[in-house]
Amino acid sequence: MKSNRFLRLLKPFKNIYFLVLIIFIVWMVVFDANSWLIHKDLNTDIENLNSKIEFYNNEIKSDQKEIEALNSIDGIETYAREHYKMKKENEIVYIIEDADSLKTNTNE
Repeated sequence: MKSNRFLRLLKPFKNIYFLVLIIFIVWMVVFDANSWLIHKDLNTDIENLNSKIEFYNNEIKSDQKEIEALNSIDGIETYAREHYKMKKENEIVYIIEDADSLKTNTNE
């Protein structure tokens, strides 16, 4: 009974066209230079590169906005005050920091 089922399962493999088709499919999926596996890897690389392109385009847009803001004297002054903590003459600047932003030395 079991051998009968086994022989029925092997019957398509006796057909030469079926065997050639199976070998062709395996070759195209695994071994060929343009195989499905290589295409899959290339598609993931393309997706990663497209996400990087989108990220850098957004960075360019934000940098262009910052450059436009720095084209005026007021923009340069506000940038210097915010980033370099500069001040005008005869001006007192108080810097208030939150407890979360303070750096603490911990002896671990």
